[in-house]
Amino acid sequence: MDITINKLQAVTVVELAGDLDANTASEVQQKVISLATPSSKILLDLHGVKYMSSAGLRMLLSLYRHVTANKGQVVLVGLAPQIYKTMSITGFLNFFTTCETLESGLAVLQQKS
Repeated sequence: MDITINKLQAVTVVELAGDLDANTASEVQQKVISLATPSSKILLDLHGVKYMSSAGLRMLLSLYRHVTANKGQVVLVGLAPQIYKTMSITGFLNFFTTCETLESGLAVLQQKS
C-alpha cells in the first residue's frame, strides 16, 4: 500500500494506492487516524484503491468516528464502482460525503468551513 500525505490549504489529502485489506488496513489506520486532530479536514483519495475488504471498511468507519469526535470532516474521493456498491449496500455511504474528483472533494471541504 502506498500512502501519500499532502496539505492543500487547510485540507489534508491522503492518497492511497493498492489493495485496502487485512494486510494493509492497520498501517493505513495508524497513519491516517493520527491526522484526525480537532477541526481537521481530511480528503481520502481512493482512486488508486481497486479492492477493499471488510478490514478496509472497518478502518474507514474508525477514521470517521475519530474525525467526527474531533469536530472534523472527511470526504472520500474516487471510489471504484465495486467499492461504492459495497459501501452503498452496507450503509457506509450514510456516513461519508463522496466525490468523483479531487477538485470537487476540496470544494466540499472548503465550503464547510
